[in-house]
Amino acid sequence: MTNTSKVVKVAVTQAEPAWIDLPAAVAKTCKLIAEAASNGAQLIAFPECWIPGYPVWIWTRLIDFDLNVKYIKNSLQLDSPEMATIQACAKENNIAVSLGFSENDNHSLFIAQALIGQDGEIKVHRRKMKPTHMERTIFGDASGHCLKSVAELPFARVGSLACWEHIQPLLKYNTIAQKEEIHVSAWPSVTPHSGGGPDMWSMSAEGCHNLSRTYAIESNAFVLHSTALISEKGIAAHSSAGGAIMSTPGGGTSAIFGPDGRRLSEPVDENTETIIYGELDFDAIHRTKMFADCTGHYSRPDLLRLNVDKEIKILVRADGSVAKVPKEEEEEAVLVL
Repeated sequence: MTNTSKVVKVAVTQAEPAWIDLPAAVAKTCKLIAEAASNGAQLIAFPECWIPGYPVWIWTRLIDFDLNVKYIKNSLQLDSPEMATIQACAKENNIAVSLGFSENDNHSLFIAQALIGQDGEIKVHRRKMKPTHMERTIFGDASGHCLKSVAELPFARVGSLACWEHIQPLLKYNTIAQKEEIHVSAWPSVTPHSGGGPDMWSMSAEGCHNLSRTYAIESNAFVLHSTALISEKGIAAHSSAGGAIMSTPGGGTSAIFGPDGRRLSEPVDENTETIIYGELDFDAIHRTKMFADCTGHYSRPDLLRLNVDKEIKILVRADGSVAKVPKEEEEEAVLVL
């Protein structure tokens, strides 16, 4: 028993990706990791598809063969020298990394996230369960094993979801039930709403902030809301001027939210590359859980339950064989509400 409060220092990136350039993207990632570690951070959070940058052109035109090919070639493979470089950087700097990336799996692409521990080992590898709207023109769906979103690190239980996964009630509940204390909410560049145009408020900076704040309240966790930003150079790289979204400079709206939904970080100009730091006092988690814990004392498992299929789905199997889930997940996964 102790009366001391645990405090964890975190870093949230707001930066422009090295667009569709894998070597440059890895170099910039390691530079930011080292900078965050030198400032005492124990965890650094990166945006959705940070490597090699979000494929902005998909919201401008239906297909671009040349950019698609280039994007595949510059997407990150899980078992690769580039990922090994990032893992080694995390270990060398004694910092955990939540990395958003476009995953190249035999030249099929997936929106992926990896949680790398301070020892350089990958603790969680997951994929976005369902890419959103135009993302489905180039990215595939996840399988059940990607529902494991949270890992125990020496300083906290850390989990993540990507972008509009934060509007999926069942997926959110599955993640919250894994008892995360720090949640990484990864986004691309997200600009303020126009105020009256046809663009959806729910896709704006304001709407996405509200989703992360809501998640913080629902989960009793700290939320690291990490976004990229895009410059004229990035727009030119995607030939996306005039597109539906991400067609004007800006979109950097990174923030840190507390377990009660309050914003803990100061706003930063949307065109400014920076790292936002926060010192998270875990007593704030205890205060909110005292009132409501939606996977604990504030649940009704006698009335409402969530069944989760964590089986790995494979395309080809021998007659009569059964796909196996990871060993630690073999027990039936039933979450209670």
